[in-house]
Amino acid sequence: MTRRTPSRPHPAAVLCAAALLAASAGCAAPGTGTGHPAPQPPVPVAAEPPPPRGFTLVASGDVLPHDSVIQQARMDAGGGGYDFAPMLAAVAPVVSGADLAICHMETVYGADGDYRGYPSFTSPPQVAAGLAATGYDSCSTASNHSLDDGADGIRRTLDALDEAGVAHHGSARAAAEAARPAWLRAGGAKVAHLAYTYGTNGYPMPEGQPWAVALLDEERIVADARAARAAGADVVVLSLHWGTEWQTEPDEEQLALARSLTAATTLGRPDIDLVLGTHAHVPQAYEKVNGTWVIYGMGDQIAGPMFDHTGAFDGRGNQGSLGRFTFAPPTRPGGRWAVTKAEFIPQWYDIGAGRVVHLPDGLAEEGERGDYLEARDSVQEAVLGRGAAADGLTMGR
Repeated sequence: MTRRTPSRPHPAAVLCAAALLAASAGCAAPGTGTGHPAPQPPVPVAAEPPPPRGFTLVASGDVLPHDSVIQQARMDAGGGGYDFAPMLAAVAPVVSGADLAICHMETVYGADGDYRGYPSFTSPPQVAAGLAATGYDSCSTASNHSLDDGADGIRRTLDALDEAGVAHHGSARAAAEAARPAWLRAGGAKVAHLAYTYGTNGYPMPEGQPWAVALLDEERIVADARAARAAGADVVVLSLHWGTEWQTEPDEEQLALARSLTAATTLGRPDIDLVLGTHAHVPQAYEKVNGTWVIYGMGDQIAGPMFDHTGAFDGRGNQGSLGRFTFAPPTRPGGRWAVTKAEFIPQWYDIGAGRVVHLPDGLAEEGERGDYLEARDSVQEAVLGRGAAADGLTMGR
């Protein structure tokens, strides 16, 4: 009987079987061999974004470099150039410590050493660097002195502020610049800063530049505020150069305009969130009007010896206040950023020393110094003159 040897599989059959096995293995879940799809890892759920952060805002009054102030800055620079930071050093911790700080640049800048004080001002452009070093983020530039050196003065001023990194509104080099606010960021808020003046001391607008200085007009202000809100502003801050010089009490025009502007709303939300006043050269009251804080006048931050309309020296012209406001984010979508804390900080420009005095610190360091006490009490009386203490305004440090 013949024994048969098992036949070997044909090579093509081996290749076909391998292909089938490979296909089967490709369908199976790795490591299981079951052919079922592998379980997918869970899709991570996006974390809720953190709520927007509140912020503090500090504002101060007129920067008005008279001849004596310019000379002081020259001495502080050692005779070579001008340095305005030392005269502001005492308030720098308060200014730089805020999330957002706003100043008022009342004068324009000159060129080639042609710097002068009253009555037609051209200041050294180094003022801008001094403001930046102190911690200011934005300056209002609309004032009755905005056209003291025409369009060239505006251009030099805004160029210097740009170079120093300080935003600005109130005067402009081009129509497009005039049409937009100074955009700022503070905490979690997008802030629009707008500025206007009652006039320009009779100087006409430069030819072909009707937008060079923002003039105070209620309809325009409200329209600009609403446009800023539509462009994404969470908070709209308004700087107004207004009022009657040397009058501690706000005048009727200030009172009426404050009531009207703070009453303007869109879909139940106020169009303006804070009003900062300058020009009177003396401290004026803070007041909560229609739920919005208004500073009628912060007084002068920097100025030389000040003389009233009779020609008599008036020390109130070197007194001022810093306003400090704490804003909290809305509690509901589309709500208002609310001021949860309002403070004023008295200050005084010591014309003998050429220095701004932060009066709370000055009194703590110097004791019961008479001129410091007089300045503090004068500022406090003016600031609280319309009952702001009842709405929570306190003296800060």
